Amino acid sequence: MPAFGGATGWLNSPPLTPADLGGKVVLAGFWTYTCINWLRQLPYVRAWAAKYADYGLAVIGVHTPEFAFEHNPDNVSRAVKDMGIAYPVALDNDYAIWRAFANHYWPALYFADARGHIRHHHFGEGEYQQSEMIIQHLLAEAGSGDIGQELVSVDARGIEAPADWANLRSSENYTGYERTENFASPGGVRPGQRSSYAAPSQLGLNHWALAGDWTMEEQATTLNTPDGRIVCRFRARDLHLVMGPPGPGTSVRFRVLVDGQPPGADGGTDIDDQGHGQVTQQRLYQLIRQRGPVTDRTFEIAFPDPGVQAYVFTFG
Repeated sequence: MPAFGGATGWLNSPPLTPADLGGKVVLAGFWTYTCINWLRQLPYVRAWAAKYADYGLAVIGVHTPEFAFEHNPDNVSRAVKDMGIAYPVALDNDYAIWRAFANHYWPALYFADARGHIRHHHFGEGEYQQSEMIIQHLLAEAGSGDIGQELVSVDARGIEAPADWANLRSSENYTGYERTENFASPGGVRPGQRSSYAAPSQLGLNHWALAGDWTMEEQATTLNTPDGRIVCRFRARDLHLVMGPPGPGTSVRFRVLVDGQPPGADGGTDIDDQGHGQVTQQRLYQLIRQRGPVTDRTFEIAFPDPGVQAYVFTFG
């Protein structure tokens, strides 16, 4: 297993060296705090860290940022606190640990035995029972005593709840021009240019559009004047949007509609039943969690204030 010497900082721990980890089973998990796939994995990693720490398991979260604002240690520190993460976190702003592991995914789990050899890895969500059984096997192999075969049980809620895979027909889509797909505003993408966009009257499934005065940069799209909108057509139980305000200490109001109506009971954790909310931090916002049948729906988010930065839609 590579060392963690390339970390640009640490949270919840002093820097950990190979000597500090000698004789321990290590679970190294790559994450970035706005990744919905990692957020849904997190309840299990938290539970494993708590259950097996006394048996010799060392869980290390490696925070390798995707977006520019995720390089900010204060943002990561706040996320660690808000999400109840007590295990050590290595900040990997330079991707040094990512490269050392030859990693390519968020989330990714690497399981190393007590001799420091990587024995298993898993990319993405799922396979939680298999992952925990591997932890148990490696601990038993290291002579950690009778840890039993019982597996953790988690009660994942809010953004950490598992996706509704049976009804999920929409996939992640970025609003920055570098990786966006299915952009439907007339005239198409105008990279890096302040432009007036319009939304078509109808959208195909998984298409999206802007309305108002926006600038689309590589990673994010920024609203320049009041009264801008983003619309998309989706099929999923949950809809999230990673957003940020124009600067620290500022906020941006918004309102969400679904098929032209307030979401009511189908609203996510970051809005009220009339669809109102505020962007106060650079993070993932859960805007829709449908209680009824999942069908093709039209989502709209309107901003009466300028300055919001939108990054990526994710679904569940």
